[in-house]
Amino acid sequence: MPAPDAIPAHPTAPRTVLVTGATGYVGSRLIPRLLRDGHTVRAAATNPDKARGRWWADQVQLVQMDALDAETVDVAVEGVDAVYYLIHGMGGADFALRDRESAENIAYASAMAGVRDIVYLSGLVPDVPEDELSEHISSRLEVERILTGASYGIRTTT
Repeated sequence: MPAPDAIPAHPTAPRTVLVTGATGYVGSRLIPRLLRDGHTVRAAATNPDKARGRWWADQVQLVQMDALDAETVDVAVEGVDAVYYLIHGMGGADFALRDRESAENIAYASAMAGVRDIVYLSGLVPDVPEDELSEHISSRLEVERILTGASYGIRTTT
């Protein structure tokens, strides 16, 4: 497999993209690629101060966003063409509820703001009856369904 720097840029025109979970493992590694491809990046994090030490911090628009707070989601998605949804509840008794509410907030705000694309990093869902899935994978599948079914015509890639 070639090194990420060796992979050619995506052939689409530069766009303004929102990366949620910007300080997480995937988000913090996706941002440099998006910048290299010429996109304008808005990096969203619950605590943007965690992103300020990243080498790319001065090349992005840092924004505070809590996906459970519809107002901060509305501000974050305003004026973007695409949203990379990289948020997953990782624990706590109510993680599935938080995942659901976060996805609903993103889907609704994206539709209202005219976002064209949502890219969701889901999980590998095994081909088994749904009642045999773990709570974690069930939650990811539910989020996928929310983003693909309730995003009002937005192209959603999972």
